[in-house]
Amino acid sequence: MYLIHAELQALTPDAAAALGPDVARVLLAAAHPRERIEHVVVHDGDGPGAVLGVYLIAGRLSAAESAVAEFCRRAVGTVPALRGWTVSRVGAPLVAPFYERLLDGTGHCRFRPSESPSTGSELRRS
Repeated sequence: MYLIHAELQALTPDAAAALGPDVARVLLAAAHPRERIEHVVVHDGDGPGAVLGVYLIAGRLSAAESAVAEFCRRAVGTVPALRGWTVSRVGAPLVAPFYERLLDGTGHCRFRPSESPSTGSELRRS
């Protein structure tokens, strides 16, 4: 299973304001079975934008990204809740920076199990 993000931009302020709370459910219902989309979440983006998190089953990353791009292009053209929106970018979210912070370049974790990764300070058990 892959998580692919699709960044959407509202073409007008009216379109941005019209993005309702059930758009994720509507999008999931609009998916074709061959796309193998399992779950959709919607997050507010920067400015008049939104980010769709699309979870789907695919044989490889490039196939997952292509399927989500096709799905989103179709959705902005056919799903009433996405009228006035456009797809600006589709791709897998990068998690590398998270792991780079955990590793010090030698393959060893920088933090001891008793330390907080965010502060480096000792964790206290209650």
